[in-house]
Amino acid sequence: MNIRQRLTLLSFLQFFIWGSWLISIFGYLRGIGFSPIDAGSIFTTFGIASLFMPAILGILADRYINAEKLFGIVHILGAGCLIAASFIKDPGIMFWVMLLNSMCYMPTIALSNSISYRLLVQNGMDVQKAFPPIRVWGTIGFIAALWTVDLLGLASSPLQFYLAASAAVLLGLFSFTLPACVPEQSNQSKSLASSLGLDAFVLFKKQRMAVFFIFSMLVGAVLQVSNMYADSFIGSMGENPVNAGSFVVKHKGIIISISQISETLFILTIPFFLKQFGIKKVMMLSMLAWALRFGLFGMVEDPNNVGDVSLLLMSMVVYGMAFDFFNISGSLFVENETNPKIRASAQGLFMMMTNGFGTIIGSTVSSYVVDYYTIANTADWPTIWFIFAAYSVVLIVFFAILFKYNHIPEHERDALSMRH
Repeated sequence: MNIRQRLTLLSFLQFFIWGSWLISIFGYLRGIGFSPIDAGSIFTTFGIASLFMPAILGILADRYINAEKLFGIVHILGAGCLIAASFIKDPGIMFWVMLLNSMCYMPTIALSNSISYRLLVQNGMDVQKAFPPIRVWGTIGFIAALWTVDLLGLASSPLQFYLAASAAVLLGLFSFTLPACVPEQSNQSKSLASSLGLDAFVLFKKQRMAVFFIFSMLVGAVLQVSNMYADSFIGSMGENPVNAGSFVVKHKGIIISISQISETLFILTIPFFLKQFGIKKVMMLSMLAWALRFGLFGMVEDPNNVGDVSLLLMSMVVYGMAFDFFNISGSLFVENETNPKIRASAQGLFMMMTNGFGTIIGSTVSSYVVDYYTIANTADWPTIWFIFAAYSVVLIVFFAILFKYNHIPEHERDALSMRH
């Protein structure tokens, strides 16, 4: 197996682990008696772990431990947490166990990228060309996990944790067979503040960057909303006996996986949209797509009605634009707008604002919204989704007003350069 194939397998398993339980855990926890607030609190663990664990593991890999060995160790530890979670019925204990799992898993997302970059360079490959085809297999792994959980009927079972744990152990053991990624001597002189990404906070002195990072946090708040509730929302339509046998309800995991398929396609459109419209309009398109995602959810009532199923499928397709036009375009904007000396720290700050603070705020607030509109264990999903849609629309308006950015389309830049 050559290095491309080995890194492809690494990427596939990395996201297969997460896809095995991320979409279905909210419904599973509600099924064993957790309140919406208790179930929603599990999603805050991603944000809490993302605030500090990537930096800590980055320091360890930079200075003390081979990255591939550290990667394997934390995945095996995470597998233990997932197995423990399968036995837990108490919300308080579940929170702490899943926080430990998040502390093991969340930093491996960045660490897997670092290992891939390092090994591709060691093998004389162009990272920008070689890595994207490898990374797309991560999304395929996530989709494969959704399909596996769906087709095996594990969405309401603790066995989903065993599936994830098995993949984590397999990946952990596999990582020990990778070529060595030894700590680099040059990284030992990096300051603790730099390693933690704190030196990037100087960017808040620039109004445009401060506005961008604040809105990154506010948009980041909606990223986990559909992950938290889409499965439960579609499943709730099956409470009506007439709908229980519909394909949409029986195979909700497969339906939801269309979102990830769309994500892989929209990635390819980002260079065109950024060149033609610029980061401001692309970010606004992302917010509009989130509003459409939630608004379309709110209009779906009957999984046996062709019109309603069409709306549901449209909501899955626009997810690709909502996710990619924010996460990937935002990362590229940070890369282009910051000093090379603090680019790594700036990327860490972007992740901290979106996957850290944004996830904590979104998971917490949305769980209270769902709890408020849940009566006798039945959620008023149309109202809930329209509230999330309205929030996204408000973000569009304020972002349009507050974010100052003048973009010159590529064809106009070419015309100007010809004149000079």
